[in-house]
Amino acid sequence: MALSASEMIENELLAKLNVEDRQRLAAHISVHELKRNEVVQAAGERVVDTWFPCGSSLVSYQLWAEDGDGAVEVALIGREGAIGGIVSNGSLPAYANAIVRVGGTFLRVKTAALEQAKLESISIRHWFARYSDCLIAQVFQTSACNATHTITQRTGKWLLAAIQRTRQPHVQVTQEQLGEMLGVGRTFVTRVIRRLRDEGVVETRRGAIIVLDQAALRTKSCDCTRLIERHYENVLHGIYLPERRA
Repeated sequence: MALSASEMIENELLAKLNVEDRQRLAAHISVHELKRNEVVQAAGERVVDTWFPCGSSLVSYQLWAEDGDGAVEVALIGREGAIGGIVSNGSLPAYANAIVRVGGTFLRVKTAALEQAKLESISIRHWFARYSDCLIAQVFQTSACNATHTITQRTGKWLLAAIQRTRQPHVQVTQEQLGEMLGVGRTFVTRVIRRLRDEGVVETRRGAIIVLDQAALRTKSCDCTRLIERHYENVLHGIYLPERRA
């Protein structure tokens, strides 16, 4: 599919580049429609593509337990970020699986082409280095959250992160999948969701959870999502002098 300018700025990481740097990448970007549960990166396989979710698309980085009993989510990526080959040159194997959680439009660029663009533009190089710092911060915060916060707090945090990235209150996830990603049994998540539903915070439909009251959900969530957001805002601030911005 041919790339349009509007599709390129549907990814916020690309949108903050100036026109010159976006054009530098545009020739190498292709547009794809990916469905839920498609794998965009498999653990152990060589990273050759970098993916940019657009609009409400959402990807989950997941690690499988050694005994093969389910996967635990370590990061959630939406229109604010990218997947694969962010700072490496693409010759290294992926450590985690990256699976489409909410389907939609994705932009793909060969990681080798992205590396060449970094050599041609120090701004692109610095921008993706900054984003890698944000991704690491999310992984750090997720690790701390899993160790210290209750299942209710973690469930609220995950739902808030999902709706903020997709900008939709409708989250395509089953309670069983949510339990797997949080690293807890389905029964624990079911109790939490039932309580939130009884309090009018969420509504459930087949294969989905709808957030009805974000403010109430925030009071039941931990502060991890806000801390990650603040770090993104601080780090992804701007890489151009005012006169060079598009």
